[in-house]
Amino acid sequence: MKGLRRLRQMANLTQKKLAEQLNVSQSNIAMWETGAAMPSASKLPELADLLHCSIDALYGREPPGVEEKDAS
Repeated sequence: MKGLRRLRQMANLTQKKLAEQLNVSQSNIAMWETGAAMPSASKLPELADLLHCSIDALYGREPPGVEEKDAS
């Protein structure tokens, strides 16, 4: 998942702590961060809540209606 590691670190969570809170293995978190696997849809709301972000942010997207800031 794009940016998952950054979001996890911003929430001051280790892979192990996040895994414990989601009731998954630490290797699941590592695979999600590298893109080797994706979390189940049922985990997305809880993951977003724990990381204080939207589900769109987990995928590296802005929520609908939010325009990206102009880079120039």
